Amino acid sequence: QVQLVESGGGSVQAGGSLRLSCVASGDIFIVYDMAWYRQPPGKERDLVATIGKFHNTRYADSVKDRFTISRDNKNDTVYLDMNNLQPEDTGIYFCHARVSALAPKVTDDYWGQGTQVTVAS
Repeated sequence: QVQLVESGGGSVQAGGSLRLSCVASGDIFIVYDMAWYRQPPGKERDLVATIGKFHNTRYADSVKDRFTISRDNKNDTVYLDMNNLQPEDTGIYFCHARVSALAPKVTDDYWGQGTQVTVAS
């Protein structure tokens, strides 16, 4: 079994900053791409940023130049540094990872439980 556990959500004023963390644990062989998604109230879940095993990154246009995704391969952890937060950034943020497990040897997609980010105007 593989688990993803997020932390770091909270409430901030517009212009503020937060750092999200997500740790993958369990019977892990390799963690491939890791990513953050968010789901605003009443809307669908959308990609925020993704990072490959060799630290190649991609961002949604709405967060470029404000958010930075990074990862620690040794500890199977992904981070999302969010600066200049705006009310439209409000939502539940979910961690995602593509993981090859040890036993059984299968590669699958895993999700965290989500962490709430609320930005007040």
